[in-house]
Amino acid sequence: MSTHVITEKARVMKHRIMVVEDDEAHRVALERHLTRSGYEVLACDCAEQALARFSTFNPVLVLSDIRMGAMSGLDLLRTLVERAPATRVLLTTAYDDMQMAVDAMKQGAFDFLMKPLDLDDIDEAIRAALPQKGQSRGSVQEDIGEVTVTAHRIVGRDPAMVEIYKTIGKVAQTEAPILIRGETGTGKELVARTIHENSKRKDGPFVSVNCAALPEPLLESELFGHLKGSFTGATSDRRGRFELASSGTIFLDEIGDTSPSFQSKLLRVLQEKEFYPVG
Repeated sequence: MSTHVITEKARVMKHRIMVVEDDEAHRVALERHLTRSGYEVLACDCAEQALARFSTFNPVLVLSDIRMGAMSGLDLLRTLVERAPATRVLLTTAYDDMQMAVDAMKQGAFDFLMKPLDLDDIDEAIRAALPQKGQSRGSVQEDIGEVTVTAHRIVGRDPAMVEIYKTIGKVAQTEAPILIRGETGTGKELVARTIHENSKRKDGPFVSVNCAALPEPLLESELFGHLKGSFTGATSDRRGRFELASSGTIFLDEIGDTSPSFQSKLLRVLQEKEFYPVG
Protein backbone atom coordinates (compact mmCIF):
# COMPACT_ATOMS: atom_id res chain seq x y z
CA MET A 1 0.00 0.00 0.00
CA SER A 2 1.30 3.39 -0.90
CA THR A 3 0.40 6.65 0.76
CA HIS A 4 0.34 9.94 -1.07
CA VAL A 5 1.66 12.60 1.30
CA ILE A 6 1.23 16.24 0.37
CA THR A 7 3.20 18.84 2.31
CA GLU A 8 3.08 22.60 2.13
CA LYS A 9 5.85 24.86 3.26
CA ALA A 10 4.64 27.11 6.05
CA ARG A 11 4.30 30.72 4.97
CA VAL A 12 6.21 33.16 7.12
CA MET A 13 4.11 36.24 7.75
CA LYS A 14 6.08 39.47 7.57
CA HIS A 15 5.27 42.48 9.70
CA ARG A 16 3.79 45.21 7.54
CA ILE A 17 5.27 48.70 7.97
CA MET A 18 4.01 51.85 6.28
CA VAL A 19 6.56 54.61 5.66
CA VAL A 20 5.16 58.14 5.23
CA GLU A 21 7.81 60.61 4.08
CA ASP A 22 7.60 63.52 1.64
CA ASP A 23 11.37 63.61 1.04
CA GLU A 24 11.94 61.14 -1.80
CA ALA A 25 15.54 60.30 -0.88
CA HIS A 26 14.63 59.54 2.73
CA ARG A 27 11.54 57.59 1.68
CA VAL A 28 13.43 55.37 -0.76
CA ALA A 29 16.28 54.79 1.70
CA LEU A 30 13.89 53.76 4.48
CA GLU A 31 11.89 51.52 2.15
CA ARG A 32 15.02 49.71 0.96
CA HIS A 33 16.46 49.30 4.45
CA LEU A 34 13.25 47.94 5.97
CA THR A 35 12.65 45.62 3.01
CA ARG A 36 16.17 44.21 3.37
CA SER A 37 15.44 43.77 7.09
CA GLY A 38 12.59 41.39 6.23
CA TYR A 39 9.53 43.64 6.55
CA GLU A 40 6.74 44.14 4.03
CA VAL A 41 6.87 47.86 3.31
CA LEU A 42 4.50 50.34 1.70
CA ALA A 43 5.97 53.81 1.15
CA CYS A 44 3.74 56.89 0.82
CA ASP A 45 4.74 60.47 0.02
CA CYS A 46 2.04 62.18 2.13
CA ALA A 47 -0.36 61.52 4.99
CA GLU A 48 -3.39 61.71 2.71
CA GLN A 49 -2.04 58.88 0.54
CA ALA A 50 -1.23 56.86 3.65
CA LEU A 51 -4.82 57.11 4.90
CA ALA A 52 -6.22 56.24 1.47
CA ARG A 53 -4.16 53.02 1.34
CA PHE A 54 -4.22 52.19 5.02
CA SER A 55 -7.18 49.81 5.15
CA THR A 56 -5.99 47.66 2.25
CA PHE A 57 -2.39 47.40 3.50
CA ASN A 58 -3.31 47.16 7.21
CA PRO A 59 0.13 47.87 8.68
CA VAL A 60 1.11 46.93 12.21
CA LEU A 61 3.39 49.98 12.36
CA VAL A 62 3.50 53.42 10.73
CA LEU A 63 6.79 55.34 10.50
CA SER A 64 5.94 58.93 9.58
CA ASP A 65 7.64 62.29 9.23
CA ILE A 66 5.91 65.12 11.13
CA ARG A 67 6.23 68.16 8.87
CA MET A 68 4.80 67.35 5.46
CA GLY A 69 2.17 68.96 3.25
CA ALA A 70 -1.39 69.93 4.13
CA MET A 71 -1.70 67.07 6.61
CA SER A 72 1.11 66.70 9.15
CA GLY A 73 2.39 63.60 10.86
CA LEU A 74 0.65 64.71 14.07
CA ASP A 75 -2.63 64.97 12.13
CA LEU A 76 -2.03 61.46 10.83
CA LEU A 77 -1.29 60.25 14.36
CA ARG A 78 -4.52 61.71 15.73
CA THR A 79 -6.51 60.11 12.90
CA LEU A 80 -4.93 56.70 13.43
CA VAL A 81 -5.44 56.85 17.20
CA GLU A 82 -9.15 57.35 16.49
CA ARG A 83 -9.59 54.96 13.55
CA ALA A 84 -6.96 52.29 14.17
CA PRO A 85 -5.77 52.42 17.78
CA ALA A 86 -4.08 49.02 17.42
CA THR A 87 -1.53 50.44 14.97
CA ARG A 88 1.60 51.83 16.56
CA VAL A 89 3.08 55.05 15.23
CA LEU A 90 6.71 56.21 15.21
CA LEU A 91 7.17 59.90 14.36
CA THR A 92 10.33 61.53 13.01
CA THR A 93 11.41 65.14 12.52
CA ALA A 94 14.46 67.18 11.59
CA TYR A 95 13.34 70.15 13.68
CA ASP A 96 14.55 70.86 17.21
CA ASP A 97 11.17 71.35 18.89
CA MET A 98 10.74 70.20 22.48
CA GLN A 99 7.00 70.83 22.51
CA MET A 100 6.55 68.75 19.36
CA ALA A 101 8.14 65.75 21.08
CA VAL A 102 5.94 66.25 24.16
CA ASP A 103 2.84 66.58 21.97
CA ALA A 104 3.67 63.45 20.00
CA MET A 105 4.03 61.28 23.09
CA LYS A 106 0.93 62.70 24.80
CA GLN A 107 -1.21 62.16 21.74
CA GLY A 108 -0.31 58.48 21.48
CA ALA A 109 2.92 58.09 19.50
CA PHE A 110 4.87 54.99 20.46
CA ASP A 111 8.18 56.77 19.94
CA PHE A 112 9.70 59.98 18.59
CA LEU A 113 12.96 60.01 16.59
CA MET A 114 15.18 62.93 15.56
CA LYS A 115 16.69 63.23 12.09
CA PRO A 116 19.19 62.48 10.69
CA LEU A 117 17.98 58.96 11.35
CA ASP A 118 20.49 56.36 12.40
CA LEU A 119 19.53 52.97 10.95
CA ASP A 120 20.46 51.16 14.16
CA ASP A 121 18.19 53.51 16.14
CA ILE A 122 15.36 52.88 13.67
CA ASP A 123 15.80 49.12 13.95
CA GLU A 124 15.80 49.30 17.75
CA ALA A 125 12.69 51.52 17.83
CA ILE A 126 10.83 49.23 15.43
CA ARG A 127 11.72 46.09 17.41
CA ALA A 128 10.42 47.77 20.56
CA ALA A 129 7.19 48.85 18.84
CA LEU A 130 6.32 45.60 17.13
CA PRO A 131 4.04 43.32 19.21
CA GLN A 132 5.91 40.38 20.65
CA LYS A 133 4.74 36.76 20.51
CA GLY A 134 1.71 36.33 22.73
CA GLN A 135 1.19 40.08 23.02
CA SER A 136 -1.81 41.88 21.63
CA ARG A 137 -1.28 44.32 18.83
CA GLY A 138 -2.98 47.16 20.70
CA SER A 139 -1.26 50.42 21.46
CA VAL A 140 0.44 50.66 24.81
CA GLN A 141 -0.57 54.28 25.22
CA GLU A 142 -3.87 56.08 25.49
CA ASP A 143 -4.94 59.20 23.66
CA ILE A 144 -4.72 61.76 26.43
CA GLY A 145 -5.70 64.83 24.53
CA GLU A 146 -4.30 68.14 23.38
CA VAL A 147 -1.63 70.11 25.19
CA THR A 148 -0.82 73.77 25.59
CA VAL A 149 2.40 75.28 24.35
CA THR A 150 4.66 75.87 27.31
CA ALA A 151 6.06 79.33 27.97
CA HIS A 152 9.27 77.82 29.37
CA ARG A 153 11.53 76.34 26.74
CA ILE A 154 13.88 73.41 27.07
CA VAL A 155 16.33 73.31 24.18
CA GLY A 156 18.67 70.70 22.74
CA ARG A 157 18.44 67.80 20.30
CA ASP A 158 20.93 65.49 21.97
CA PRO A 159 19.41 61.99 22.21
CA ALA A 160 19.39 62.23 26.00
CA MET A 161 17.39 65.47 25.81
CA VAL A 162 14.91 63.94 23.36
CA GLU A 163 14.36 61.12 25.86
CA ILE A 164 13.55 63.76 28.49
CA TYR A 165 11.00 65.37 26.16
CA LYS A 166 9.34 62.01 25.56
CA THR A 167 9.27 61.24 29.28
CA ILE A 168 7.62 64.59 30.00
CA GLY A 169 4.92 63.74 27.47
CA LYS A 170 4.30 60.36 29.11
CA VAL A 171 4.13 61.49 32.75
CA ALA A 172 2.51 64.92 32.40
CA GLN A 173 -1.04 63.65 32.88
CA THR A 174 -0.39 61.19 35.67
CA GLU A 175 -1.43 61.85 39.26
CA ALA A 176 1.62 60.07 40.66
CA PRO A 177 4.38 62.02 42.43
CA ILE A 178 7.34 62.54 40.10
CA LEU A 179 10.99 62.43 41.18
CA ILE A 180 13.36 64.60 39.12
CA ARG A 181 17.05 63.92 39.65
CA GLY A 182 20.05 65.88 38.40
CA GLU A 183 23.03 67.97 39.35
CA THR A 184 22.61 71.58 40.47
CA GLY A 185 21.91 73.84 37.50
CA THR A 186 20.74 71.16 35.10
CA GLY A 187 17.17 72.49 34.94
CA LYS A 188 15.12 70.34 37.31
CA GLU A 189 12.67 73.17 38.03
CA LEU A 190 12.32 73.89 34.30
CA VAL A 191 11.39 70.25 33.74
CA ALA A 192 8.90 70.46 36.63
CA ARG A 193 7.28 73.59 35.16
CA THR A 194 7.06 71.96 31.74
CA ILE A 195 5.35 68.91 33.23
CA HIS A 196 2.91 71.19 35.08
CA GLU A 197 2.09 73.26 31.99
CA ASN A 198 1.31 70.11 29.99
CA SER A 199 -0.79 68.50 32.73
CA LYS A 200 -4.47 68.55 33.62
CA ARG A 201 -3.48 70.88 36.48
CA LYS A 202 -2.03 73.55 34.18
CA ASP A 203 -4.72 76.08 35.14
CA GLY A 204 -3.79 75.75 38.82
CA PRO A 205 -0.78 77.35 40.54
CA PHE A 206 2.81 76.15 40.29
CA VAL A 207 4.32 76.53 43.77
CA SER A 208 8.07 76.09 44.23
CA VAL A 209 9.75 75.55 47.61
CA ASN A 210 13.50 75.34 48.21
CA CYS A 211 13.64 72.87 51.08
CA ALA A 212 17.34 73.53 51.71
CA ALA A 213 16.87 77.28 52.21
CA LEU A 214 14.74 77.07 55.36
CA PRO A 215 15.42 75.62 58.82
CA GLU A 216 13.31 72.53 59.43
CA PRO A 217 10.81 73.99 61.97
CA LEU A 218 10.13 76.90 59.62
CA LEU A 219 9.97 74.59 56.59
CA GLU A 220 7.27 72.49 58.27
CA SER A 221 5.19 75.60 58.90
CA GLU A 222 5.90 76.83 55.36
CA LEU A 223 4.66 73.62 53.76
CA PHE A 224 1.83 72.58 56.05
CA GLY A 225 0.74 75.94 57.47
CA HIS A 226 0.12 76.65 61.15
CA LEU A 227 -2.62 77.60 63.60
CA LYS A 228 -2.68 80.76 65.68
CA GLY A 229 -0.69 80.33 68.90
CA SER A 230 1.03 77.12 67.80
CA PHE A 231 4.44 78.72 68.45
CA THR A 232 5.94 82.09 69.39
CA GLY A 233 5.10 84.60 66.70
CA ALA A 234 2.16 82.66 65.28
CA THR A 235 -0.31 85.51 65.69
CA SER A 236 -2.82 84.13 63.17
CA ASP A 237 -3.64 81.03 61.15
CA ARG A 238 -1.53 80.65 58.02
CA ARG A 239 -2.09 78.50 54.94
CA GLY A 240 0.83 76.34 53.87
CA ARG A 241 2.30 75.81 50.42
CA PHE A 242 0.55 72.45 50.00
CA GLU A 243 -2.83 74.14 50.49
CA LEU A 244 -1.85 77.01 48.21
CA ALA A 245 -0.88 74.49 45.52
CA SER A 246 -4.25 72.77 45.64
CA SER A 247 -5.51 72.01 42.09
CA GLY A 248 -2.01 72.77 40.84
CA THR A 249 1.55 71.49 41.33
CA ILE A 250 4.05 71.83 44.15
CA PHE A 251 7.77 71.51 43.38
CA LEU A 252 9.92 70.53 46.37
CA ASP A 253 13.47 71.48 45.47
CA GLU A 254 16.43 69.82 47.26
CA ILE A 255 14.11 67.43 49.09
CA GLY A 256 17.05 65.10 49.70
CA ASP A 257 18.64 67.64 52.05
CA THR A 258 15.83 67.34 54.61
CA SER A 259 16.07 65.01 57.61
CA PRO A 260 14.63 61.47 57.61
CA SER A 261 12.04 62.50 60.23
CA PHE A 262 10.81 65.34 58.04
CA GLN A 263 10.77 63.11 54.97
CA SER A 264 8.49 60.70 56.85
CA LYS A 265 5.98 63.55 57.24
CA LEU A 266 6.22 64.29 53.54
CA LEU A 267 5.70 60.60 52.83
CA ARG A 268 2.27 60.74 54.46
CA VAL A 269 1.29 63.63 52.21
CA LEU A 270 2.43 61.71 49.12
CA GLN A 271 0.73 58.48 50.17
CA GLU A 272 -2.47 59.69 51.82
CA LYS A 273 -2.88 63.10 50.12
CA GLU A 274 -3.52 64.72 53.51
CA PHE A 275 -1.62 66.79 56.07
CA TYR A 276 -2.13 68.66 59.35
CA PRO A 277 -1.09 72.26 60.05
CA VAL A 278 1.46 72.86 62.78
CA GLY A 279 -0.41 73.13 66.09
